[in-house]
Amino acid sequence: MRSYSLDDVHAARKRRDSWWTVYLVDPLACRTALLVANRTRITPNELTVASLVIGLVSAVCFALDLLVAGAAAFYLSFMVDCVDGKIARLKGTGTPFGLWLDYVGDRVRVVLCATGLAYGQYALTGDVRFIVLGAGVAVLDLFRYVNAPQMKRVREIIRESRVEAAELAEAARVWHREYATAVREPVLDLRIVDEPSLGEGDDEPVGAAVDDDEAVEHVAAAARRRGRNRKFSRRLNRYLARRRIRTHLISGIEFHAAVFVVAPVVGVAALVPVSAVAGVLLLANEIFLVYRMWRFTRRHTVSSRQESREHVLV
Repeated sequence: MRSYSLDDVHAARKRRDSWWTVYLVDPLACRTALLVANRTRITPNELTVASLVIGLVSAVCFALDLLVAGAAAFYLSFMVDCVDGKIARLKGTGTPFGLWLDYVGDRVRVVLCATGLAYGQYALTGDVRFIVLGAGVAVLDLFRYVNAPQMKRVREIIRESRVEAAELAEAARVWHREYATAVREPVLDLRIVDEPSLGEGDDEPVGAAVDDDEAVEHVAAAARRRGRNRKFSRRLNRYLARRRIRTHLISGIEFHAAVFVVAPVVGVAALVPVSAVAGVLLLANEIFLVYRMWRFTRRHTVSSRQESREHVLV
């Protein structure tokens, strides 16, 4: 059996991950993965099942009001879940069924732990807020995992259509060149361009000169601000990329950590407020991602109309 090094395990990490995983889970998960890879024959799917079982233990602890024990079990369950992916990438033993099992196991663990937490606190206090808390956590998590693959699908469809449009445009250009060569005449370029007005009698002048210096300066200042924002964004992105951290502050992983690790360790009084704040931040992040996807689709739609018009006229 091949002997792996810690560098091999580090190379098997995700290219970018959540800050909670990078700083608070991976240091332990990488060493655990090294031990599992070199000393055992445990498969990634077996690790996924083990993670789900530990998650069930966490849910039982929450239901019995053993909050700290439940938080520790949830952290351990997530850590083992991180190990299975590293082992799969390290040994090349990942399977499509393993992807499905990992996906479904994560959802089951969250639902069980949310149910255990809500039931345990409601049984003790009779406070309906804990029922709302459990339901809200489960619904938010399910929404995130339903929304993410759909957004990915939309982007893939748009990228595929762009590739097809580019191929059609290239084919049209080749045809025009061949046709021009065959008839030995230049192809007339009819693309729409801005031109100066031909006179006062024109109904719709094609172009107009901008004489307002203040307006020009305003546009230039806005362009400079956008440039500075882009530079800052690129620098921040490069800084985070060097540390393998995703750009968003809170994802599902941080949401789970806040609800099932941080809040239970702090105490019962923190369960509702911490979970509520984490839920609002997660929902805001999802709305922002949807907004970015909407902007992406709008840019593609506008680009497609312009390209289509040029393809017809050229």
